[in-house]
Amino acid sequence: MGLYLNPGNDAFYMAVNDDIYVDKSEMISWANGKLNKNSRYICVSRPRRFGKSMTAEMLTAYYSRGCDSSELFEKLKAADSPSFKKHLNKYDVIHLNIQQFLRKADSLCNLSKRIERDVIAELHECYPDYISPEQQSLPDVLSTIYFKKTGNEKGFIFIIDEWDCLFRIARNDTVSQKNYLDFLRDLFKDRTYVTLAYMTGILPIKKYGTHSALNIFDEYSMVNPGELAPYTGFTEEEVKTLCEQFQMNFHEVKKWYDGYHFSECLHIYNPKSVVDVMLKKEFGSYWTETETYEALKIYIEMDYDGLKDAIIIMLGNGTYPFNPRKFQNDMTTFKTKDDVLTLLVHLGYLAYDKEKQEAFIPNQEIAAEFLNAVDEPAWDCVIQAISRSKKLLDATLALDQAAVADEMNAIHTDTTSLLKYNDENSLTCSVFIAYYSAKLYYLPPIREMPTGAGFADVVYLPRKNIDKPALLIELKWDKSATGAIEQIKKKQYTQWIENYTGEILLVGINYDKLSKHHECVIEKLK
Repeated sequence: MGLYLNPGNDAFYMAVNDDIYVDKSEMISWANGKLNKNSRYICVSRPRRFGKSMTAEMLTAYYSRGCDSSELFEKLKAADSPSFKKHLNKYDVIHLNIQQFLRKADSLCNLSKRIERDVIAELHECYPDYISPEQQSLPDVLSTIYFKKTGNEKGFIFIIDEWDCLFRIARNDTVSQKNYLDFLRDLFKDRTYVTLAYMTGILPIKKYGTHSALNIFDEYSMVNPGELAPYTGFTEEEVKTLCEQFQMNFHEVKKWYDGYHFSECLHIYNPKSVVDVMLKKEFGSYWTETETYEALKIYIEMDYDGLKDAIIIMLGNGTYPFNPRKFQNDMTTFKTKDDVLTLLVHLGYLAYDKEKQEAFIPNQEIAAEFLNAVDEPAWDCVIQAISRSKKLLDATLALDQAAVADEMNAIHTDTTSLLKYNDENSLTCSVFIAYYSAKLYYLPPIREMPTGAGFADVVYLPRKNIDKPALLIELKWDKSATGAIEQIKKKQYTQWIENYTGEILLVGINYDKLSKHHECVIEKLK
């Protein structure tokens, strides 16, 4: 066994024997189905703390020659697969952590050369009769070994962890990036010695224009997790089991760490945060253990039209539509707010609803990071508006129309410096942040909900077992609040929530651009 060639199973052994281990080994059966096929090239991108390295260590422990992992896996789900014994410890595995190589390389431009030198040295120790010490091209060395070896398992399995760290550390060094991508392309493309290539990182593969530099890889990301969605983090059932084992309040855990939804029925939790809260018995944000709010602040303060509107709406527990398909998969090429929002999805600061193509802040842990990031002079207006939100919500529930109008006037004054307060969309932004406190009692607000003969601007439905009325808010720009209420009734907006049996408050808010004041009308329906 070596550092890179067949490094063994010690790392995965420690993971399995840790205080908390959630069995994700069923993924091995999926990986076995990719061996020696055109689909054998896999790139998995997830945020930090989502278990990427542990999965890489699991695959290394399973496939590596020179060790016996049967006892390690015998009680795990993978052992039940029909293909389990067929591939157990049968392959030469080359496991590379690119971040470690970056620390050892003399320069970024020499990264590929350092990888080749170190891996070839180990290959020569293992196969001295196949290759000569003078050979310096890793693809040539691997090809030589492959064609001289015999047996059904003569190919190599590549496990590359943190494959994209060069793009995150040397964000503007395009020369080093291109050299590195050329090295990977030469290592993998059209190479029969590749039995499986599994790469992990935070970013998907870098694009140049509209094309990927490594288009042989199938990509599984936070935007398109595909069939790997259940292995992206902890599932809800896995978290429930942990809560029972460690006697933790599941609903509180859900509020803090749920939120990455890949379908209506599949909720994914941040694994590291869940493990930390189980062991430490204290709810809070564990995100700052590997990231700081400074990293988030850089991106949300970028000067792209509509970006601050999007952040304000999502701070108010709302969702925001965006297009992730033009993102160039790096941390420097930004052309629109959509590029920034897409990066924040890959970094884990935002979640993505693929069906609706909308971004949102996933949970209370990440919301805390956003509040840290906006706790700066440039965002003072948002902090002030949030501080007023409880008073505004209380006034709404008390049907105090004048108080709601007064609070909206104050929030308008607060947010004018950030928002172009000149249309109904900016009024919607203010409403989302104005009702920030509603997240304690209400589900995420629904924007432009289809209701009756039209669309209600904003709808808040109370959470299960919360004794609060639903809020149906209609906004008007330079018209009248009474007209907003009449529109709700005329177009029968309440029909959409006819199965909701509690009270409904109809809230009409109008902004008069001449007087720069709001008016509010509230009616209660049964």
